[in-house]
Amino acid sequence: MSLDVDALLSELTLEEKASLTSGSSFWYTAPVDRLGIPKIMVSDGPHGLRAQPGEGDHVGLGGSLPATCFPTASAIASSWNPDLLRRVGEALAQEARAANLSVILGPGINMKRSPLCGRNFEYFSEDPYLAGELGVGIVEGIQSRGVGTSVKHYAANNQETDRLRVDAQVDERTLREIYLPAFERIVTTCQPWTIMCSYNKVNGLSASENPWLLTTVLREEFGFAGLVVSDWGAVYHRVPAARAGLDLEMPPNLPRSPNQVVAAVQAGELDEQVLDARARAVLELVDKGMGVLALDEDFDAERNHALARAAAAESVVLLKNDDRILPLAAGSRIAVIGEFARTPRFQGAGSSQVNPTKVENALDELRAAFGEVTFAAGYGIGDTSADEALRAEAVDVAAAAETVVMLIGLPGADESEGFDRTHMKLPANQIAALHAVRAANRKVVVVLVNGSTVELGEVLPHARAVVEAWLGGQAAGGAIADVLSGKVNPSGRLAESVPHRLEDNSSYLNFPGDSRVVRYGEGLFIGYRGYDATHTDVAFPFGFGLSYTTFATSDLDVAVSGSVTAGDLAARVTVTVSNIGPVAGAEVVQVYVRDLEASVARPVRELKGFAKVALEPGESRQVTVDLDQRAFSFWSELLGTWVVEAGDFSIEVGRHSRDLPLMRTIAIDAPSIAPPLTADSTVHEWMADEQGLALIKEAVAAGQHDPTRDAELVSVIGTMPMSTLAAFEGMSIDHDTLDKLVERRHAH
Repeated sequence: MSLDVDALLSELTLEEKASLTSGSSFWYTAPVDRLGIPKIMVSDGPHGLRAQPGEGDHVGLGGSLPATCFPTASAIASSWNPDLLRRVGEALAQEARAANLSVILGPGINMKRSPLCGRNFEYFSEDPYLAGELGVGIVEGIQSRGVGTSVKHYAANNQETDRLRVDAQVDERTLREIYLPAFERIVTTCQPWTIMCSYNKVNGLSASENPWLLTTVLREEFGFAGLVVSDWGAVYHRVPAARAGLDLEMPPNLPRSPNQVVAAVQAGELDEQVLDARARAVLELVDKGMGVLALDEDFDAERNHALARAAAAESVVLLKNDDRILPLAAGSRIAVIGEFARTPRFQGAGSSQVNPTKVENALDELRAAFGEVTFAAGYGIGDTSADEALRAEAVDVAAAAETVVMLIGLPGADESEGFDRTHMKLPANQIAALHAVRAANRKVVVVLVNGSTVELGEVLPHARAVVEAWLGGQAAGGAIADVLSGKVNPSGRLAESVPHRLEDNSSYLNFPGDSRVVRYGEGLFIGYRGYDATHTDVAFPFGFGLSYTTFATSDLDVAVSGSVTAGDLAARVTVTVSNIGPVAGAEVVQVYVRDLEASVARPVRELKGFAKVALEPGESRQVTVDLDQRAFSFWSELLGTWVVEAGDFSIEVGRHSRDLPLMRTIAIDAPSIAPPLTADSTVHEWMADEQGLALIKEAVAAGQHDPTRDAELVSVIGTMPMSTLAAFEGMSIDHDTLDKLVERRHAH
């Protein structure tokens, strides 16, 4: 059964249409029983459902149904595997169907502007291309099973500090190139059922009341055809929000918001056609979402747990492996140290917190893999009163072992929705325990458990190997054991750079702002774009990750087709990848584009394509990555559109953003992107235009002085508008002459 949306719109009263634009309770849309319009349920679930059938608690944080807790976004992004995200999405959708849940509120695809953002564990990457491709994977997976998604948080929601009021002041080019592309990619590729607007202001207007964001860009330019829902509590003025393009307010502000909408229509302050458009979007969402309401389905909890374990293992990033200490040999005398080994932290706090179906811990799983394993807590989490005794015990246990596996990381209290971190340091008691253990045993393998990047200067010198396990979900313990034992060859690659210090990050002086304003002063140069532009050394670069095998890449070829003029410029990049090591493994081929000479500031290089390929020992395979015209483009604020500038571009291929041994230079022909010449164009701009320069020379041929022939003078006056120059005595180009030049140039 489906809804006849047109017929229903004609039958709905004004009050009923207004009621549809607010929910009926915390997790439900509003029904209209008179016309047989049901309510549907939505729920949090970026990495696991938090479904609360019924009314839910007062802030929607407790009492959720048991669900599989998959790796958090910061973890699974390191898989660089959209197909894995697709499979996780399918599993999430089946759990939603079993709960009669219509829309999963996720994924979160905001950029990691600063390592301090409290919700970084919910977001994929510092790079918009990678975030967009991973987002497409999970959205396609969920929606392939008849369940909707809500891609969030739109837009420029990159901090928790004062998040409901802060004004993110971002120039348009930075928005277009960094903070909007992942949304654009998902919308144009797979049309998510809903987009969730963010709490914050963007350039002075709340996202929920921002017509440029919600209508001009999202609907008219990106072609979004679904529903825009507010983040929970992000509607501050219901009528302006409706006018701007916000369809559904959640949770409902009853009866205030519907009453305001009705009154505005009756007073002529809100066109009823606008209300009809908002109500239509809700009806169309309900029509798609009501298909799960009558289902009597279940999900295979064990199968999903196994998928969660595989996903967590593929998300692990091997950062250091001196002397190939990993994988650990069978029969090794292993000591496991760290409270996190038996009291796992596997997910973040806040709206994404899942009630897991079961939880594995690393200690039990390492014992299952290696047999007898000794253990010491080493440090306390929260309560540190017994740390001295715990540290002494850890030293004794470490001294008696052949190899130490030590789990350290961030306690839940250190990172969560609702607040930002103030530093990137690991807890001092954990660092003290690590140093003491290292003094007792030189063979230490550190496993990191954290949702956000941390400073590693106090870790790397004291560890033979370092494994970044992130917040890997309910099966993280098993995944850690699988990687350390060699059952799984780590193939994770960093989806964000790891700086040496917080101060090295480009947002440092502008995060989190003050006086309700945060200025994105670093512009385009977030993450590796910033570190590369300033030649800043990092602990581990974007895209980095080691393996238990060795890969070689060769035979790079780049074939260019199409044209900028036709809008179909493309480049097909092919490379051969070989596994020249002893075990099977997976390599991530990363393709970056570099504009060798640009008229505007551009990043040194930008990720524009990647492919993950699994290879047996001795196997080689040709990998193809296709680049489209956008891969070479930048947003021109002068022209208000995407442009490609003629010239040479470098295609760089390798293992991470600072290991790109293969390179080809291609020449791209493109129309001029110079803005039309006017009286206010500078001398330099007129001289750079071949016809403009010819017109100047012609106009002054009979005059006393041609300024363009005097190089020394041009160096002084070159940045002056021609209209300013025309006012100077002694120049043969006066205002009348200049007006004629402009007219003739336009006629050309």
